[in-house]
Amino acid sequence: MLKVEELKKQGKEELITLYQDLCKEIYGLKCELRMTRKTEKPHLLREKKKDRARVLTALQQKNGGKA
Repeated sequence: MLKVEELKKQGKEELITLYQDLCKEIYGLKCELRMTRKTEKPHLLREKKKDRARVLTALQQKNGGKA
């Protein structure tokens, strides 16, 4: 789980790459769920989505609220 304080210290480029990595992980977990109808760690999908939302929030704060 990512901490908000850690995200605020990172730069925009780091946050963007972190966001892209999280999107890829979420995609992989969703594909695994669709193919087998079960995952070994179902809690990871919800956790990754929340982390992605935290990263997006940090990015918006860095941009001054601009989309």
